[in-house]
Amino acid sequence: MLRHYENRGLIDAARSATGQRLFHPSTIETVRSIRRLIAAGLPVELIHELLDCIHDDDRLEPCAVPLLVDHLATYDVRIAKLSSTRDALQGLINASRS
Repeated sequence: MLRHYENRGLIDAARSATGQRLFHPSTIETVRSIRRLIAAGLPVELIHELLDCIHDDDRLEPCAVPLLVDHLATYDVRIAKLSSTRDALQGLINASRS
């Protein structure tokens, strides 16, 4: 997981003389924030943009709001399409039972 986050540019790590990754202590909180944002359904690309808007207490700063509103709108569109598809399928089922 940490390697993936590092490869995606979400966290940075220094290297020891033997090549082991050395993380700054603040990386722990950054990883927790990344995991919360992933759990909220946000793609890594958006999370990368949001990292500067997250501070110590995992509070999102106002700079995050426009990005989150846009992402929420895409979910609303997807939900509406799925709801319409569900209604159409339910209509077919109901018609076949009549």
